[in-house]
Parts: sequence; C-alpha cells; structure tokens
Amino acid sequence: MDPAFQRRHSLIYALALIILLSIASFSARAGGNIVLAVYGDSLSAGFGLRESQAFPARLEDALRARGHDVRVINSSVSGDTTAAGLARLDWSFPKGAQGAILELGANDALRALPPGTTRANLDALLTRIKAKGAEPLLAGMLAPRNLGVEFTTKFDSIYPDLAKKHDVLLYPFFLFDVAGKRKLNLDDGLHPNPAGVEKIVEQMVPVVEKLLARIAKRRARTQ
Repeated sequence: MDPAFQRRHSLIYALALIILLSIASFSARAGGNIVLAVYGDSLSAGFGLRESQAFPARLEDALRARGHDVRVINSSVSGDTTAAGLARLDWSFPKGAQGAILELGANDALRALPPGTTRANLDALLTRIKAKGAEPLLAGMLAPRNLGVEFTTKFDSIYPDLAKKHDVLLYPFFLFDVAGKRKLNLDDGLHPNPAGVEKIVEQMVPVVEKLLARIAKRRARTQ
C-alpha cells in the first residue's frame, strides 16, 4: 500500500474517530450492555470497506445474533504500528469500555521493526488497557516468512508470551485461514474483503464469547 495514501487515510480517520469516540464514551458509561473496543490497525478498521462491512460492525452483528447484549466500537486506525497505538491510547480508547480486542503488530512486521520494540509496546498496551478497567483479548499476528527464521521466531513468540504474562485471552492469528487467499482479500492482497471479514468473525466469535464471560464474571463480583 502507498505509504502517503495510508497516512492521509489515517489522519482523516483519526479526526473522525475523535468525534465518534466522544459519543461512544458516553454510551459506554450510560448503557447497560457490554461495550467492547476493537483497538487495532487497518485489518480491523475496515480499510477499503464500508463501515457496516468492517470487523467491529460484523462482530457486533454476530454476537447479537447469538443473544449477547453487546456494543462493539471501532477504535482502530489504518497504518498504526504498536508505537502509534500506544501513543494514542489515552485519547482514543473509549471511556467505560469493559473489554478490548487488541489487534496491532502487522505493520511492525511489514516494516521489519525490532521485535523487542513491538513486544515492549504491546506489553505496555495490555498493562494500560487493564488499568482502564477493560478486559483484553489479544489478537495475534505472524511475521512474513521472508524476514528470516530469527526474526519470525522472535516476533511470533510475542503474542503467546504476553497473553500468558498478563493472563488474557489469545486468538493466535487474526488472519488465520484468510491471509494469502485471493478470494478473501482485497486486490492489494493484504486486507480482508467482506468475505474475509466474515471468515475472521466466524472463527473469532467463540473466543470473544469467552471474553464476554470474563467481563460478566467481573461485573458479578463488583455488584
């Protein structure tokens, strides 16, 4: 993807996100349902798709169809690295959200950024999301195999290691059974198309339901 185009897209989206999150934050505080934030990059933001086709919207639809009273907020920004996600957390994470799907790291891998830096950023993100009172679900990523064994080994171990350290749920690979499949991706070969999003949602729903169960259990303890 053209970096300049993606930066422009990210700036426009970030401005819109500020407005939307001010509304979403009020809803998260006032509503009785469970509010989840999807906090990630273009893979979950819905790059190249209509808002109604993006992962957060389709996940909400799927969960509601299964009887869950849940709101899913799209807090993802196309082009974000883990560093960018960490830098914007304080203003872009919906206040009052009880859960979060953290989906970051793909751009770190594509840019071959040091895995140690990616690990440190995700570690800090998990710590700070939990400090905000939200229960995280970590969506894992795998490094491109052309970066060599040493890089891929270090990068791929980040997600299971941090899930264990922070005692959070892990979905091992956000693009499982979607990456590399032409019929499930846009023409750029990187971002899921509507069919690809449906595949991701279908596979992730059982893990997200475990997240909802954790949130409900926490709610019950505080009531």
